[in-house]
Amino acid sequence: MAFGFRSRGDAPKRSWPVRILRALFLLAIAPIPLMLLFAVVNPPVTMVMVGRAAERLGNGNRPIWPQHSPIARAAMNDNIRRAVLASEDDRFYLHNGIDFVEIDKALDRRKRGGKLRGASTLTQQVAKNIFLWNGRSFIRKGIEAYLTLLLELLLTKERILDLYINLAEWGPNQFGIEAGAQYHFKKHASQLTREEAARMAAILPSPRKWSPRGSIASRRIAAILGRMQYAAPKTDVPK
Repeated sequence: MAFGFRSRGDAPKRSWPVRILRALFLLAIAPIPLMLLFAVVNPPVTMVMVGRAAERLGNGNRPIWPQHSPIARAAMNDNIRRAVLASEDDRFYLHNGIDFVEIDKALDRRKRGGKLRGASTLTQQVAKNIFLWNGRSFIRKGIEAYLTLLLELLLTKERILDLYINLAEWGPNQFGIEAGAQYHFKKHASQLTREEAARMAAILPSPRKWSPRGSIASRRIAAILGRMQYAAPKTDVPK
């Protein structure tokens, strides 16, 4: 009598397309538990920090590991939060992580001969800082867009802003606003004045090269201070 038992070796093998789809699915959901954790816990390290440490190790710079001192929202005064929004993404509360209005403006500048820049939102920068490498490839940008949408889905806007302020690079080997404030102004982030906060935000495009007291920050500060008078989103009536 023949029984319908098959040995393990006789089991049907999954095709390569199925294996690839399964691997892609696992990769797609892998960041979700981390993001849910980051809703209440600050990431101790990011891919950007790892990259900077590798650079410093290769160049023989010391200390190798960056300064990073995460702080609670209560220790971030309103000056720095509004300065960051005014400088980097004053439509932060109006988009869902990808700002198509700013993308259109950036493309229009490119058509007129300018550089293609200025369309990256705070959420995109958080996604890149935590999970990705520096680069401009379409693959990296595609992954960044997916992670950005996940962050917007799983975290509140205020939490994303917290993460940005605590993870952004604010000076040579200085990550997070507390480390940056101590480095540039010898004071805690909670003690930054309105002008000091604006000067800190003014260097965010190139924090390793620019100084809050330098000429570039001095040129940018007037525009930032002007936008800081508005509550976010910027369409609100000025306070």
